[in-house]
Amino acid sequence: MTEIILAPLPLDMDTELERLARRYKGAGGLGIQLLNTLGTRADGLLDRLPAPVRDQLNGATQAALTQAMNAASGSRKVVPDQAEWLNTAVSTAMGAAGGFGGLPTALAELPVTTTLLLRVIEGVAVEHGFDAAAESVRFDCVQVFAAAGPLDHDDGADLAFLSARVALSGAAVQAIVARVAPRLAVVMGQKLAAQTVPVLGAVAGAAVNYAYTSYYTDMAHVHFGLRRLAIDADMEQEAVLERLKAQVLALR
Repeated sequence: MTEIILAPLPLDMDTELERLARRYKGAGGLGIQLLNTLGTRADGLLDRLPAPVRDQLNGATQAALTQAMNAASGSRKVVPDQAEWLNTAVSTAMGAAGGFGGLPTALAELPVTTTLLLRVIEGVAVEHGFDAAAESVRFDCVQVFAAAGPLDHDDGADLAFLSARVALSGAAVQAIVARVAPRLAVVMGQKLAAQTVPVLGAVAGAAVNYAYTSYYTDMAHVHFGLRRLAIDADMEQEAVLERLKAQVLALR
């Protein structure tokens, strides 16, 4: 196998890559601990859901994500981007409310949480200097969901979500929605299952929303931070991604 020699980056870019790698590495850790504390586990969580819900989850997630895109973008004209701690607090409260009534209220809360998560991701894009209204940026915002969630965190395998692309066209965003929806359906199914835990539904909903909001905020920072680095260094996205992968592996 031919060894790939990576040319050195300027010191400040090396520092930023290490910061992004540490953010990626640490994403979801607290969420996993919280879910484990509540007695939930990644394996078999979806078995808690009724069969009809499991069967409809993929289509429902795709519809919720499509609606969330429009709602999240539309809300930017009315409500400004909020601090990360406030986004997390609002999401946590929504999860508690959704879990309080068990599966029916959790299902009703799901599209609202999806919209909030997408809006949070858009806010991070803007923070890194991107236009959230641009088609390419909306594409990237949805693509962040391809990183799955903290229950699927595996210290590196999900980095593929940073480089996957389809040709940008009028149907590009819908194409990425269709591709991302199955993975997001699993994540949201785990969330619903946690919220059906007897007695602890509200607590579970709050904890899961806290974990997921924190996780996707981190993933958005990694995603758009990497895009910004590539632009600023005038380098190919894949070249910067390889350096990020090396940083993540070095942190093991």
